[in-house]
Amino acid sequence: MAPAGNFAEAKFMTVNEVAEMMRVSRMTVYRMIHAGELPAVRFGRSYRVPENAVQEILSAGYTEVTGTDGRA
Repeated sequence: MAPAGNFAEAKFMTVNEVAEMMRVSRMTVYRMIHAGELPAVRFGRSYRVPENAVQEILSAGYTEVTGTDGRA
């Protein structure tokens, strides 16, 4: 989750919208949020992700490889 910051001008996306845009599962988005790889703000029981953060990850060509065999 993102530290408290100035999100006054930010446009927010739901976890579902982020998952669709990134073509990953919702669980992957939640994992990225909890790992601190994707900033998010919690509203009640749901998370909102700043649209610019998603754009930055997509433009950087974000990839994650785990394990020694190269499989995720």
